[in-house]
Amino acid sequence: MSGKGFFVLSMALLLSAGAMSAQEGMWKTLSRITFKKEYSEIMGFKVDVPIFSEEVKKLEGKEITVRGYIIPVEGYKSHTEFVFSAFPYNMCFFCGGAGPETVMEVYAKKPVEYSAQAVTIKGRLMLNDHDINRLIFSITDAVLVADLN
Repeated sequence: MSGKGFFVLSMALLLSAGAMSAQEGMWKTLSRITFKKEYSEIMGFKVDVPIFSEEVKKLEGKEITVRGYIIPVEGYKSHTEFVFSAFPYNMCFFCGGAGPETVMEVYAKKPVEYSAQAVTIKGRLMLNDHDINRLIFSITDAVLVADLN
């Protein structure tokens, strides 16, 4: 391989690794929350209410890119609204031992086809600390991002 070809290949690998670590870093950033118990009039008992770190609060309303897994629901083929997880289906918040900070609601601009493989999406992050019937994170105006690998 020529020196120029090696350089191009090296740069492509570095960019790919940087993008991957930035996406994994987003879930790590989003995990910087704590919870407090608060009585819910709707539920009739105490529920966990998220307390977002300043770092997470600064992301609200901003466009983020995150890599994760589409959590399938009955009849899912291609939807504009779905649940997205840092972990595959068998390890996610709903089926495994992960916490609520590892999943988010997604509202996509165009339908996103289901894949069992990790995908990358980009959209505007919204935080929820008041509606117990919704997840604590959502992404609006989401689009599927072409993976580099």
